[in-house]
Amino acid sequence: MTRTVWVKADDAVGDWDVRRARITAALEAGVDWVLVDEEDVGRVRELGDINVAAFRTGGDVTLVDDAESDDTEPAARADAVVVGKGGEGDATIDLPEDFSGSADLSTLRRDRDFDRGAYVRILGKEYEHFAETAAEEADHTIVIGEDWTIIPLENLIARIGEETDLVAGVTNAEEAKTAFETLEIGADAVLLDSDDPDEIRKTVEVRDEAERERLDLEYAEVLDVERAGSADRVCVDTGNLLEHEEGMLVGSMSRGLVFVHAETAESPYVASRPFRVNAGAVHAYVRTPDGGTKYLAELQSGDEVQVVDLEGNTREAIVGRVKIEKRPMFRVALETESGDRVETLLQNAETIKVAATEGRKAVTDLETGDEILLYYEDTARHFGEAVEESIIEK
Repeated sequence: MTRTVWVKADDAVGDWDVRRARITAALEAGVDWVLVDEEDVGRVRELGDINVAAFRTGGDVTLVDDAESDDTEPAARADAVVVGKGGEGDATIDLPEDFSGSADLSTLRRDRDFDRGAYVRILGKEYEHFAETAAEEADHTIVIGEDWTIIPLENLIARIGEETDLVAGVTNAEEAKTAFETLEIGADAVLLDSDDPDEIRKTVEVRDEAERERLDLEYAEVLDVERAGSADRVCVDTGNLLEHEEGMLVGSMSRGLVFVHAETAESPYVASRPFRVNAGAVHAYVRTPDGGTKYLAELQSGDEVQVVDLEGNTREAIVGRVKIEKRPMFRVALETESGDRVETLLQNAETIKVAATEGRKAVTDLETGDEILLYYEDTARHFGEAVEESIIEK
């Protein structure tokens, strides 16, 4: 499941200056969607590149990219239209006894040229049932709990979680975290109603944390460390600053990837490079945020790589630059807890550090019998994807 964050920026939150400030904060924080009134779609497009959902409050939609005449520019197009505001969804109009007679649902059924959304305030059990009915037609079902209790959200996740993208209304990052964790499955998205740029940023961080893997790392015993001549070595320089206990998972064999520290430590020989991981030779694999692998030689500016810490917590980093230079190498052979043998090539230099049981240790100081951290999975890879087949790597 891909989690998303929406920010509410319609006229209910204030005038255009207030709305623009919210939208700008959303763009800067990396929010996925903004929800606005239809007349603001063009203004949002001028501010930046973001998915735009627009409330339809009656009449035919004007948000089509061929709506032009001799003296007007094409109207801005929304990525989704949302019904419910000023209608049955927010109790402006009473719910019909028979939902099949709902004007909001009739609009959802009619509009097929857009992603369709339904906006429902959960004012009672009847509105829960209305949201369930709307979800049968809507690509996105936005539910707003008046007291932000999780019981209605639990009910809706259980009943419609697979039929629609369920978007839970929240007012802060803490509520967003709860929404993403409810029933372990969680909502697909949250709609944040807040003017606070810090709260918007924190909510995006909650989204990212919910998306990230946590890996089970283990220690493997060093069987052999030997000089292996020179090879084309890859330094991965990221556009992100890495923390002291972070690094990347690299290795000659995809099933066993060694944790290599980022160059965050000061050295008497060179200054620290807290954006860099000296990752090994061009043939080696590096783990990516989607759980796949890439060859180090394939990396280029703009790619994403996975960063991991000593506890197995992961995040993504953008590759800013890849440096390939010929350098002397060590071959490091390891035995995993399961008795499997894996290897990798690492540069023969004291600035390259791995995570040993006694702490950060330079590759040049490794000895037989040391134990160093790695990620092991007993599976083969084909074009970076895990496959169920027999592949011999040695």
